[in-house]
Amino acid sequence: MESAEGKPIYKGTVIGKVFFYSKGQNQVKRERITNTEAEIARFEQARETARKQLSALYEKAVVEVGEDNAGIFEVHSMLLEDEDYNDSIRNIIRNEQMNAEYAVAMTGDNFSVMFSRMEDEYFRARSADIKDISERLIRVLQRAGNDSAKLSEPVILVAEELAPSETVQLDKSKLLSFVTRLGSSNSHTAILARTMNLPSLIGVEIDENWNGKTAIVDANAGKIIVEPEDELLKYYREIAAQEEKRKALLKKLKGQPSVTKDGKSLRLYANIGNVSDVANVLANDAAGIGLFRSEFLYLEKEKYPTEEEQFFAYKTVAQNMAGKKVIIRTLDIGADKQVGYFNLAPEENPAMGYRAIRICLDRVNLFKTQLRAIYRASAYGDISIMVPMIISLEEVLDVKRICREVCEELHENGVPYKEVELGIMIETPAAVMISDLLAKEVEFFSIGTNDLTQYTLAMDRQNPKLDRLYDARHESIFRMIRMVIENGHAGGCWVGICGELGADTTLTERFIQMGIDELSVSPSFVLPVRKAIREANFVKKC
Repeated sequence: MESAEGKPIYKGTVIGKVFFYSKGQNQVKRERITNTEAEIARFEQARETARKQLSALYEKAVVEVGEDNAGIFEVHSMLLEDEDYNDSIRNIIRNEQMNAEYAVAMTGDNFSVMFSRMEDEYFRARSADIKDISERLIRVLQRAGNDSAKLSEPVILVAEELAPSETVQLDKSKLLSFVTRLGSSNSHTAILARTMNLPSLIGVEIDENWNGKTAIVDANAGKIIVEPEDELLKYYREIAAQEEKRKALLKKLKGQPSVTKDGKSLRLYANIGNVSDVANVLANDAAGIGLFRSEFLYLEKEKYPTEEEQFFAYKTVAQNMAGKKVIIRTLDIGADKQVGYFNLAPEENPAMGYRAIRICLDRVNLFKTQLRAIYRASAYGDISIMVPMIISLEEVLDVKRICREVCEELHENGVPYKEVELGIMIETPAAVMISDLLAKEVEFFSIGTNDLTQYTLAMDRQNPKLDRLYDARHESIFRMIRMVIENGHAGGCWVGICGELGADTTLTERFIQMGIDELSVSPSFVLPVRKAIREANFVKKC
């Protein structure tokens, strides 16, 4: 038995045989030619053939993974038309009198390296796309056959790397999982894998000797176990069976409305921490994203994420959600979420200190960078902004002023954006007590029960010594939730809960009877909460 660790792309458990996929390298010979114009014509003909192939792949991908995720092949088609790329190939053919295969290979290598060294994450991701279209052109020029694996049975596909075009061409009915050494969690291949709900890993030190052996992909823990012992195999079979039961629940409740027995409809959204979580949101049939924790874009970096990096992340989520609501919480750094490059001074009690909106209103340029990225992404979907840790009306008015300034700047520069809903998190007793005033300035409230509980009970929720006393069901919390709902509705706000208490199905009916409009929970809790909603009554039975 042996195991190797990797980074999960889509979580789940899979047991099956390993198929080691080796696509083989196209051997490119360096040949001098005399008729350069004829060689360029051969290249142009190959480019036309590749264009037709990509068009066919796009149509196939639209059916299998949806229009948004099929967009990678439109990107490849665009790269195939890139003048800099094509001019480089033509110049090598003309000036060096080299064959088209060699010219494409050299250009592909040069452009791929150039893109991989760019700071912008979007352009770095294009490095793999350049490789893919270059290999496609070489195959066409060499009249090579299709390199995709011919699968005869369901397998765990292990490979050095998989290009998106290879992933799409695989027989999905025979693909249990894929495990690769290379790849990015934000690559188009990863997005396709998540869309197809395939538990998968990247960054694994793979071994060709695994071929044909039984393996377990534990994409929950991020590891592959090859030739597991009988007891371990039995254990994972039970885990896999439990996951199948959850999938059966998904099939039963997917597409069903989140409506109580007496007709009260609720918005049932999901919480996410990064772009890759969207697949789970869609798989669990959430009606939208009620909390996108944007601080994870900062926590994963060694320096401030650029406006472009943030824009790309927000835009990707909005596009993948295809018109469903996406609520982005503005930066919530501080307390238990510390980032070195923010240079935050040590504090006696960070949970009560310099954090979240307090940092943003102090570092306005930082805040504006994020807001610009969010507003720009709003042109691609239904995005709302939610501000954490509010304690005063003045803070809300300052946020609204800065939002107006950002919109004016975008308008002056001709950058498209939409008007977005502005909401705040209610997670301090101060916000609860003035929620009647706050409701007149925003469109919605989202109650963060995790922080609201710690601030109300004066208990650090990170302190294990207080676990015995920490009571998320303290009566004061329920009274505060009721007060916020009543004040919010009186002021014209809709009100939701995005803290962990919202996922407690034993409280679902109680929240509904209080008048809650929305619940946002971890993706895996969406269906159990929907079940609880459909079994609840809005009007309390006497």
